[in-house]
Amino acid sequence: MPSLRICVTVATQTMEVWKGDELLRTYPVSTSRFGLGAEEGSFKTPLGSFEICEKHGGEKPLHTIFKERKPAGKWNPEHAPGEEDLILARILRLHGLEDNNSNSYQRYIYIHGTNHEDRIGTPASHGCVRMKNNDVAELYDLMPLGSPVQISRD
Repeated sequence: MPSLRICVTVATQTMEVWKGDELLRTYPVSTSRFGLGAEEGSFKTPLGSFEICEKHGGEKPLHTIFKERKPAGKWNPEHAPGEEDLILARILRLHGLEDNNSNSYQRYIYIHGTNHEDRIGTPASHGCVRMKNNDVAELYDLMPLGSPVQISRD
């Protein structure tokens, strides 16, 4: 049985979920507003091959705020998003599998929900791959630990 894999394309700000040769889902995403790269402290989105090494938040309500991967309150979607960049809903933590992205775990590169859903589809993150909260919750349930993730320029 073919396993699931994720392909993120920075040029189109999209994520595809594949099962073998079958495209299962396409989601809009946001990668870094600071560009591409793997430098420590750069807030850039790294490229290459990754795997999902941790999952957090599956049992929590959709608008749960996470700090250090632990629940830290609830965001109210009725309020304006503000300038704060919150990690919401679910976290899929990425482990880089190549020399050029091997520091991704230490850089806390995640796929996660956001309080800035209005910016999804444009480069707006601080290095992570942001998704709409409902989308990341669906992805969380779909993808097992160890699933491959490819982030490419185009």
